[in-house]
Amino acid sequence: MKYNKLILTIALFVVSLSIVAQPRLRRPEIYIGGHAGVMASSMIFDPEVKAMEILQSPLSANGGLMFRYAGHKVCAVQVELNYMQRGWRETGENVNYRRQLEYIEIPFLMHLYFGKKNMRGFLNLGPQIGYCIRDTEYGTPNPNDKYQYEDIQHPFDWGAAGGLGLYYRTNNIGLFQLEARFNYSFSSIFDNGTNDHFKFATPIGVSINFAYLWELKVK
Repeated sequence: MKYNKLILTIALFVVSLSIVAQPRLRRPEIYIGGHAGVMASSMIFDPEVKAMEILQSPLSANGGLMFRYAGHKVCAVQVELNYMQRGWRETGENVNYRRQLEYIEIPFLMHLYFGKKNMRGFLNLGPQIGYCIRDTEYGTPNPNDKYQYEDIQHPFDWGAAGGLGLYYRTNNIGLFQLEARFNYSFSSIFDNGTNDHFKFATPIGVSINFAYLWELKVK
């Protein structure tokens, strides 16, 4: 975990250099829009929670608003304001427990695209920050455990997001996009000091999102 900050810094530095090296577009491309989809989420606990499923079920919801500015060929900047449901589930003998954590998140993404003018593939990569606005528990917890059922001690979240996708850009009615994205938190929802039970308790998730964006014409 201690190398996460270094890895993220190096990745963003490399992407920033690639943006600077690209030629500028004659006319910038500016888009606004929204997206929605489903997410499969889970947690990384150390020490592990033995009854926890690999992915939370049922699938949770996510969606939000998007702004994208492309001033260079191949590269753009994308900022989002998102609502996201995370959490985990435990099943087994005497336990059937699910915890849903609802976040408001803001990703700051480098958007790298390739392909023709109307049909393009893309890669999104960058940091994100968030805050847990609601914590809901369902079912019966494991009577032999207690630590993962405590109230969240760190609602503020920060981490990284990366996505791959395709979009079709029409001439008159906007842009239609499909993306698969991975979210990884660097923060722990519980205290993780020397005398605490968990070394880290980190949310992760994989989502599939459909987006619609409208291009703002710039003279």
